Amino acid sequence: MRLTTRSRYGTRMALDIAQHCGDGPVRIQDIAERQGVSVKYLEKLIRKLKEAGFVKSKRGPRGGHSLARPASEIPMGEVVRVLEGDDTLVECRSGREDCDRMDICLTRRLWVEAAEAMYDRLNSYTLADMLADAMQCVDREASPMLMD
Repeated sequence: MRLTTRSRYGTRMALDIAQHCGDGPVRIQDIAERQGVSVKYLEKLIRKLKEAGFVKSKRGPRGGHSLARPASEIPMGEVVRVLEGDDTLVECRSGREDCDRMDICLTRRLWVEAAEAMYDRLNSYTLADMLADAMQCVDREASPMLMD
């Protein structure tokens, strides 16, 4: 399974906002420049994050985007679910009768459990956890290695 660019770029955008919102709202143009993603694409993704209540926006010359709640209260799995549109790996998981083999499918349970496991793992991290991990990497790179 591959996550789409919506999840990859959207989580990067959410982390960028969390990382840079200390100075006030973060402009989408600045995020696009730092992340190497088009403004137009990020504008589509920010709408989904706003609708889900993860991000809030402020208009005007000093406007931009900030987190709508603390980074420690935003699970990564929920961000991915919102950006992907659901939490399924296969269509039959969504409850629709799209597949005529759904009742006899030998692999359906595997895909359902795999999706649940993936989202459980993603939800074990918050935006705050991801930022803390990033800071530890920066600290390790800044510290000289001790030699025996």
